[in-house]
Amino acid sequence: MNLQSSNSNTSLIISIFILVFFGLVMLSSASSFVGYAKYRDSYYFLKHQVLHGLLPGLILFFIFSKLNYKLLQKWSNLVLLFSIILLILVFVPGIGAVYNNARSWIQIGDFSIQPSELAKLALLIYLSSWVHKNKDKINSFVHGLIPFIIILAIIAGLIAIQPDVGTMFIIVIMAFGIYFASGAKLSYIFSLCVVGVLTLLALIKIAPYRLQRLIVFLNPKTDLQGIGYHINQALLAIGSGGLFGLGLGHSRQKFQYLPEVSGDSIFAIMGEELGFVITVVFVLLYIFFIFKILKSARTTKDDFAKIFLTGFAVWIGCQAFLNMGAMVGIAPLTGVPLPFVSYGGTALMTVLAGCGIVVNINKK
Repeated sequence: MNLQSSNSNTSLIISIFILVFFGLVMLSSASSFVGYAKYRDSYYFLKHQVLHGLLPGLILFFIFSKLNYKLLQKWSNLVLLFSIILLILVFVPGIGAVYNNARSWIQIGDFSIQPSELAKLALLIYLSSWVHKNKDKINSFVHGLIPFIIILAIIAGLIAIQPDVGTMFIIVIMAFGIYFASGAKLSYIFSLCVVGVLTLLALIKIAPYRLQRLIVFLNPKTDLQGIGYHINQALLAIGSGGLFGLGLGHSRQKFQYLPEVSGDSIFAIMGEELGFVITVVFVLLYIFFIFKILKSARTTKDDFAKIFLTGFAVWIGCQAFLNMGAMVGIAPLTGVPLPFVSYGGTALMTVLAGCGIVVNINKK
């Protein structure tokens, strides 16, 4: 590893752990009231995040940062198969658990895991390996486009019927980004986009509440006490933060006014407590992190590494934008967590595992 790659990796690792630390601080503050109200422990969500997300995530980060990443190419089929099995198990009575009307968890005793989060990394590894093995067939309709659609349809379909359309959307965008980066024909990309839009319209027709979310996105003042309540409380939180915020721990919206303060609404609490200036610095840190990954993707000559880095940047960038954009009214509410920050052990663990692979690739 040369000096330039060493310096690049150091700045990348520092940005990762600043994001993680910042996330834990914000989670501790945002979830304190809800934790006490539900469990009589203000630090319940923080403790759970550390034990079930941070610690296993750091272990996986260390393993994947040291393990030869080329082995992932050999294991990609097994990784994807394991992920599909887990996605199927959420529908098995006694194993799958329902939360917020979505059957997205496997629950065995006190142990729980969210397979759709693992599926993001599993599909990324598989598609990176698939592109590497089939780079000469990417523009073939039979050997390129059709296999890509089949694999994506299996993963996205299993997640959509949970239902978890937000996660499905992230996975589809990540996969499209990978397919585009692989050099696929623009006509294929356009066709996939048309199919994606038609599928989204079908999902909206099946569940009318999704149409209501879209209407609220277009007109946030719609039904202030009903479907528009969430976005308006989020805007109120961010607006009341002003330039420098109310102070860490001094949010008013976290006292059960704003829904999901530890999850997809945590960015609004950040804006309320820390204000516009610190929030912009946080967003710039995300941009720096994604820029470093894309820069590595541009310079590497390994096809697997290039596709993996590109897909990971699209995943984190798209998910962060959707989460933060929803809180400020420039994207519809999707319920996706903010990477590194929102409560969710499986999500944090998976992102840290992916970061380990990124750091490993960046050494070369």
